[in-house]
Amino acid sequence: MKQLLLMLLFISGFFSTLQSQEIGVSGKITDDSGEPLPGVNVVIKGTSTGTTSDFDGNYEIDAPSTGTLVFSSLGFGTKEMRIAGKTTLNVMLSTSAQALEEIVVVGSRGQARTKLETPVPVDVINIAEQSINIPQTDLSQMLATTAPSFTAFVSQGGDLSSHVAPPSLRGLAPNQMLVLINGKKRHSSALLLGNQTGTPANAVDMSLIPSAAIERVEILRDGASAQYGSDAIAGVMNIVMKKGTNKFTGALTVGGYPNSPPDLSDSDLTDDEKALDRDTGADGFNYQFDGNYGFGFENGGYLNITGMLRQAKRTIRPTVLALSRAPLYSSNYLNNELTNTDGNPIITNPELVVALANGDAAAASELTTVAGLMNARGIEQKDVATYAGLPAMNIGTLAYNFEIPLNDEVNFYSFGDVGFKFTEGFSCFYRRAAQTDRFSYELFPNGFRPQIYSNQTNLAFSAGVSGMLGEYKFDLSNTFGTNGMNFNMFNTWNASLGNASPTEMDLGKHSFTQNTANLDISRYFDNVMEGFNIAAGVEYRMENYKIEEGQAESFTAGEAGVYTATEDNELLIGPDGFPLEDLGGNPIVDDSGNPLVLPYAGISRELVKSFALNCQCFSGFSPENASDSFRTVIAAYLDAELDVTDNFFVGAAVRTENYSDFGSVFTGKVASRLSLSDNFALRGSFSTGFRAPSLQELNYSHSFTFFVNLVPFDGTLYPNSSSAARAIGVGQLTEEKSTNVSFGFTTKLFDKLDLTVDAYKIDIKDRIFQTNTFSSADAPALGPVIGSGLANFRINGGDISTKGIEVVANYNTYVGENKLGLVLSGTFRENKFEGATVPDLNTALTDEELEAKYVSRASIGQFETGTPNSKIIGTVTYDFGKFSALLRGTRYGSVTDLDNNQADLQDGTFGYPDQTYTPEFTTDIGLTYKFSPSLSLTVGGNNIFNEYPEIQRYEQRTFYLYSTYQQGSSGAYYFGRLTFSL
Repeated sequence: MKQLLLMLLFISGFFSTLQSQEIGVSGKITDDSGEPLPGVNVVIKGTSTGTTSDFDGNYEIDAPSTGTLVFSSLGFGTKEMRIAGKTTLNVMLSTSAQALEEIVVVGSRGQARTKLETPVPVDVINIAEQSINIPQTDLSQMLATTAPSFTAFVSQGGDLSSHVAPPSLRGLAPNQMLVLINGKKRHSSALLLGNQTGTPANAVDMSLIPSAAIERVEILRDGASAQYGSDAIAGVMNIVMKKGTNKFTGALTVGGYPNSPPDLSDSDLTDDEKALDRDTGADGFNYQFDGNYGFGFENGGYLNITGMLRQAKRTIRPTVLALSRAPLYSSNYLNNELTNTDGNPIITNPELVVALANGDAAAASELTTVAGLMNARGIEQKDVATYAGLPAMNIGTLAYNFEIPLNDEVNFYSFGDVGFKFTEGFSCFYRRAAQTDRFSYELFPNGFRPQIYSNQTNLAFSAGVSGMLGEYKFDLSNTFGTNGMNFNMFNTWNASLGNASPTEMDLGKHSFTQNTANLDISRYFDNVMEGFNIAAGVEYRMENYKIEEGQAESFTAGEAGVYTATEDNELLIGPDGFPLEDLGGNPIVDDSGNPLVLPYAGISRELVKSFALNCQCFSGFSPENASDSFRTVIAAYLDAELDVTDNFFVGAAVRTENYSDFGSVFTGKVASRLSLSDNFALRGSFSTGFRAPSLQELNYSHSFTFFVNLVPFDGTLYPNSSSAARAIGVGQLTEEKSTNVSFGFTTKLFDKLDLTVDAYKIDIKDRIFQTNTFSSADAPALGPVIGSGLANFRINGGDISTKGIEVVANYNTYVGENKLGLVLSGTFRENKFEGATVPDLNTALTDEELEAKYVSRASIGQFETGTPNSKIIGTVTYDFGKFSALLRGTRYGSVTDLDNNQADLQDGTFGYPDQTYTPEFTTDIGLTYKFSPSLSLTVGGNNIFNEYPEIQRYEQRTFYLYSTYQQGSSGAYYFGRLTFSL
């Protein structure tokens, strides 16, 4: 933080001394028919300082009076104009078919190329241009609606899964895609979170990167470990920040969900379920303000600053089950038959006591039914249902991008961001009063809904120098990033502590810190064939992952259910003289049916009530979970690119990395492109890759509660270095290894239609999974460690593959004086689990039973079919007069959910309650009207026709009512946005 403050002071000093030497230049930019051109890049030649033209083609920029301005825009020829002391420069740009492609940075360290000229597929998404009309404001959701191969699933529940939306590429894990900002490695979130790709993973939290700070995003859809290192198995995303100056741009966006549930009369809900009310009203209101301003310096430097504030209210999509399936009260509760640890009765139904005292037999009879007591207390079934839905969030971020020349050959640059995020989600099953092991009449007489919230702080800072040393380009940089998350719960308790338990608890803190130093050097030889570039570099990275324990009550095993003898040879009986009862109302007796005898006063003890341990829903992190782990990584690479002829390109890269915690790896890549004509080219690549297990995967451990048919079970995820792992024979995690093959073509048709088609296949060995749970019966060696609990582990479970075809078509033209853009893109893929690699573990299971637990059926299903197997996006943009519009349709392919356990099904058969969800289609729209060059209003919506996915089958309708892995179950969202500039 001190470094960031010093840098800002340094920047301010330069601004105050240099700004006064500039002059203001303005003008209007038109095409060759005289129509104004919005979005034209205006840059001071020899610098990165620039701006863009507004809706009416007008621009303003401060520049040296003797400088030169460069005007460029997609589809038009570039023009340079000397300022020569003039304050007004009007410019006309001519249409150019050769200028229809944007320059791509990611994937090459050589000469700049357009996305049609790259040897591997790259998507270029102009965030600055698209953000005006699209409904989404979060960066990951913007990309998910634009690039078919990119997904960012937003969980609507499940512990901490909704606190980060993990980005992923090509259906692979979030940590198998590398994220860069301005070409520098971004740190991940501290959280190891569940996702729909088969195993929990850490991921970059993209909600903390303000979209208003971004010029464009480049998504390299190809394995790139040999170029960029670990995590680049699926590809690389490079976020390019804005450099514009001398213009303030702001946007205020407001939106919400009407929450109009679909007609479920023809669904397979039971008659009892159809009769229940699920209406919770409009919700999920979002408010976001973005502001961006750039300072330009006379010597060509710039400082671009962005601020973002967002408040998102939660959505509520309750899973309302019939009373017969999820009764709020037990028979013992209704009839006042529950007792405490000492055998004293607990009056849980005082209404019944009053009715009986009044001699009202009819009321008393009604009050001994679940529905009767709920009616008496004014409770509907939806009030005590499990809630799914998007979490509530408050986010604030501040980002900057800075560059200034140190001399004619060398620049100093820096960029970074600081942010805070509060998240409160519905992540837990409702704890019903019928669940006596985790129920308290005094604290929560009608049960309770535990809720988790997190406070997240994030800091990223990069600084470096780049430029030329003779014939060599160089870049020396250091990038620091840290993410910390504090976890808390409220509306909960630790039943084993009794009524002394707090109802709000600090669960602990996770933090992840990464510091990366890089030196990159390259040289281009224009006299070797048609051009040869050689690049080399070294990297040193340090990582630290820390788990800090929570407050003691959040993980303590209390003694509220334990009875201690008060005298020698005491009978374990209650005040009524009968044996004490367990939670089920069963007398605690010996084999002869007599009360137990406790021989020693103050010493002899007996567990009478087996109350649930730990904080309900999500246990706090205990001293056994605490971790403070470090590692260092040293890497070096060599990269060469050769234009053999004007039509034939070949590139190769090799990289080696050494990890302090598991050893060394070596990867390589070759790529090539062959132009068969001016408008058609073939391209392809082959590479090997790897992904080192993250510190989160190596060191995370936690106790948790899960439900099977609404019955709670408690388990623990143990790290591979634990005594439990050693007891069962689970070894240390090793790296995932991959091979990636791609082949495709690019073509330009009719001078206006760009088409790319790419096929790929990725094979990954030793993919990291999480086992199903083991009991001491499954593995007797675990008995001394886990007792009656359950245990699972992270393992290199087996091999996987994914293959697919990706198609992107772009068409841009003018209809009269109006600009029309058409984009049709799609991905079609197949994920496959190739087989488990099961070691010889210390279990009592058969080989088939062990394999089913080692990599579970549900995990395999998540990877193979848990996300849409295809995604097609069609987008139309149209600018006419003062209006601009966007219409986008998205088709999500089918999804199949596999279950681990066979069961008695609703139709009377016995089997797996699997379910396939048919494809879904949603429509987004945005319409903008510009009142003036500096003020516009946008209205529109996401999923405007309120399409909901299919409901889950009866056996799976516990936490979620709807499928959540296609468009989600929030329904239609409508918004308004005011955009202005100063």
